[in-house]
Amino acid sequence: MSNIHPSAIIEDGAQIDASVQIGPFCVVGPEVVLKADVILKSHVVVTGNTVVGAGTVIFPFAVIGEIPQDLKFRGEKTALVIGERNRIREHVTMNCGTDAGGGITRVGDDGLFMAGCHVAHDCIVGDRVVMVNNSGLAGHCVVEDDVILGGLSGVHQWVRLGRGAIIGAMTKITNDVIPYGLVQAPKGELEGLNLIGLKRKGVSRADITALRAAYQMLAQGEGTFQDRAVRLGEETDSDYVRRIVAFITAETDRHFLTPK
Repeated sequence: MSNIHPSAIIEDGAQIDASVQIGPFCVVGPEVVLKADVILKSHVVVTGNTVVGAGTVIFPFAVIGEIPQDLKFRGEKTALVIGERNRIREHVTMNCGTDAGGGITRVGDDGLFMAGCHVAHDCIVGDRVVMVNNSGLAGHCVVEDDVILGGLSGVHQWVRLGRGAIIGAMTKITNDVIPYGLVQAPKGELEGLNLIGLKRKGVSRADITALRAAYQMLAQGEGTFQDRAVRLGEETDSDYVRRIVAFITAETDRHFLTPK
């Protein structure tokens, strides 16, 4: 194929759409599937049981689909599935899953993964997620849609980041973050709502007002954090607040960062 550089190594068995572009010194493994209009710039390694969705562009020195960085991994058959139109920049690493974590690492559509980011085994990453330079997800994390993860920030294994949350640069996250939450500073404290992100998404004034009131109730209302969330769900008419309630009341292996 004329759009595959002659220095690239494509192993037998790889499924490559005719529209794919593969630059110099790339390596594509035998179980890899590259969908329509995928671009591998140069020096990219895509290996393992990995599917890369249509229109995704992978930049030099990224390593996609390698085995998990988990000492419990014993070579079991697991997978990495990447959605459409992602931008995966230089030196990004994304690993396949493990049997213990469900066997699959999944990345949604329209994400931006800046240089040096890491998505570990069994993570589930939603759509339109932005991971800024050198941020990292440990194993089994769940990152919902529209999350922004600041540069040099790190997320502990099994942590969930709710939809629309924003994490400041150089922040350590060890507990779940509610949808639309704002977390910053090295200690990773929940300090408010991602109001700028909500406004950019065109969320109505009524919903933003409801979210602000919900945040205050979660911070200062009577009863435990879980009790306050349940009461919110019974009282609210806002789908955005209901999303926070559903997140808090869902099963989780972590505690929550609670409002200040």
